[in-house]
Amino acid sequence: MNDTRQIDANGKSHVGKKATTPGVPTPQTLIFKARRVFLAGLLYAVLLSFCISLLQLTVPLYMLQVHDRVLNSRSTDTLLMLTVLAVGALLVYGILEFIRALSFQAMGSALVRRLNLPILTAAVQASVDQGLPKATQSLRDLTELRTFLTSSAVSAPLDAAWSPIFLAVLFLLHPVFGIIGVVGVIILVCCGVVTDLLTRSLLKDANQANIEAISKIGATLRHAEAIEAMGMLPALARRWRGLQMNALDLLDLGGTRSRAMASIARTLRFIIQVATLGAGTLLAMEQAISPGAMIATSIIVGRLLMPFDHVVETWRQWVNAVGNWKRIQALLAQNLAVRQTMPTPRPHGDLIIDKLVYAAPGVEMPIIKGISFSLSPGEVLGIVGPSAAGKSTLARLMIGIVKPTSGGVFLDGNNVYLWERGSFGEIAGYLPQSVALLEGTIQDNIARMGDGDPHRVLEAARLADVHEMIGRLPLGYDTPVGDGKLTLSGGQRQRIGLARCLYNRPRLIVLDEPNANLDAVGERALMRAIEQARDDGAIVVMIAHRPTIMQVADKLLVLENGRITQFGPRTDVVSSITPTGPRMGATAS
Repeated sequence: MNDTRQIDANGKSHVGKKATTPGVPTPQTLIFKARRVFLAGLLYAVLLSFCISLLQLTVPLYMLQVHDRVLNSRSTDTLLMLTVLAVGALLVYGILEFIRALSFQAMGSALVRRLNLPILTAAVQASVDQGLPKATQSLRDLTELRTFLTSSAVSAPLDAAWSPIFLAVLFLLHPVFGIIGVVGVIILVCCGVVTDLLTRSLLKDANQANIEAISKIGATLRHAEAIEAMGMLPALARRWRGLQMNALDLLDLGGTRSRAMASIARTLRFIIQVATLGAGTLLAMEQAISPGAMIATSIIVGRLLMPFDHVVETWRQWVNAVGNWKRIQALLAQNLAVRQTMPTPRPHGDLIIDKLVYAAPGVEMPIIKGISFSLSPGEVLGIVGPSAAGKSTLARLMIGIVKPTSGGVFLDGNNVYLWERGSFGEIAGYLPQSVALLEGTIQDNIARMGDGDPHRVLEAARLADVHEMIGRLPLGYDTPVGDGKLTLSGGQRQRIGLARCLYNRPRLIVLDEPNANLDAVGERALMRAIEQARDDGAIVVMIAHRPTIMQVADKLLVLENGRITQFGPRTDVVSSITPTGPRMGATAS
């Protein structure tokens, strides 16, 4: 159980307990399982790296034996045997390298499979709650994390971890070589620390600035028609350039420092190798070591220092990967909705709103302030009130899109927010203010992107009185819609959206400004659809700014400043509304 802030109907906050649903994976559980997959794969890769490090001694030891034994004895049998052993060891080395690469690839794929859907779900929830287009960035973070796990950057620290093997061999050959190796490792580790100090904050700020710039321009481009019509492009281009230049300046500065340190580290590695060869030459001249040991030592020192050099070179990738993982963790922890996993049967009971309070994330004052009412099957409720009264927020709460701060919405005794979304989608219909058709055909959209029954698709289209309109389109129900596809008018989109809402005869229907883009013919068709849904036993809730559609409502609810001021039969509420009271024609909030 975790602490969570709750806000009562008076706007006061207090600390309560966050309820968890048994059997539902929490964000902490998902993150723990993802880490367990990573650590299990990492342990396997560490063991492989140990074997690979041992086998990397093959070439220097082969050269040592050739110089010290074969050249002195001139034995071709010895040379043949050493060559066969070396080639065999190198073949095993290649196989183990391939297996290690496959293990990293499997780790990345397992991470994507475990987190792909939870991240998408959390990103959509973040967009609902905060209005931020986080889905694309979050999926990009997961893709970049997988790319990092399959790159050579991730294996460098594992190779560096087994550096004591090479240091031990160097000390066995001569203590001077061991000391040179230790000094070289310390120097390159210091280069890595300096690289981190010089670049970490810069790269973090640069990545954040770049994400914000892309997010803002992406949100702006959705209004391309207004931008083009009113000549706003030059001003927006200047803003975009300012945001992008800030991110690019930070990235360039961080990249310059990182590459400078990588060049310094590589130069130092070469200098250390030269120093090793020079020291080996002096020791060989003094006959303290053999010429073969001198050459082998130079190769071993190069192999010892290479992983540390590679770590410095790929430090930027490590910083980016850590940033990707932190953003994924934060997204899951803050926005992953914990819902039931067991499908709920089709309901037949009442819709009950019980002491419902909702405050937007980061806002103390609630939008909905402790409202309660109920509706029975076959009732139509119209919600009216001034702008910013909380009508659209109430609609989203009733359809289970956002989580109440306290209280709840219950359909046939089941919490609509906790309802398993697959089964909830089969009994609920929602028509938002702004209707968007997804990438696919008209049939796909009406069937809610599933393998829908064509008869149910036709039934929903006829209920929405859109069947004939669809028949006049180029390919009828197979006409592709979405970005870059057939351009539909606002009224056409709204009527297709209504058909999608009515698909499968839902038990709960929530309509937010359903007649905003409809002409008189479309509005009459909408009213007939609402009447048919009512006669079918559905609970219908609608928000509308034109009073004509309210004629089909059985009850009216007047919402002001997040509170119910009037609720009851339509005729009673209409007769009590004064000219200075709530306007039925107010826009939705």
